Amino acid sequence: MVLSGRDFIVRDAKTGEDLTRSILLQIILEAETAGMQMFSARALAQIIRFQGHAMQDVMGAYLEKNLQSFTDLQNQLAQQSTVLSPELWAQFLNGQAPALQGLMGNYLEQSKNMFSQLQEQMVKQAGSLFPVMPGMGLPKR
Repeated sequence: MVLSGRDFIVRDAKTGEDLTRSILLQIILEAETAGMQMFSARALAQIIRFQGHAMQDVMGAYLEKNLQSFTDLQNQLAQQSTVLSPELWAQFLNGQAPALQGLMGNYLEQSKNMFSQLQEQMVKQAGSLFPVMPGMGLPKR
């Protein structure tokens, strides 16, 4: 169901508890353990650092949007390459590694810019929520 793109929910047969996230995390763990690694130790550590952090929800939404953008890009490439067999497509990708790296670099730059804009909006909103009164500065330490 995951690979076909279908939405689903996994529920415990006795309690009705939603187990979807736990099952999906288990699938990722099993794939990573079996040698199909997608995440570096550094990336996993960075994700863990956001657990319980004030920015956890923002980071989750940010990752989700980036994954969706990446999926959309992948789908566009797949639609444009329907004339290539899997073998020819693999050869094309191997020969196009520098071009794909450039494409990913552009994608990452756009992602970084989007995050910077989000930070700027948060600072503006925080300033409107907690305005500094004229003549009043920030407390000195």
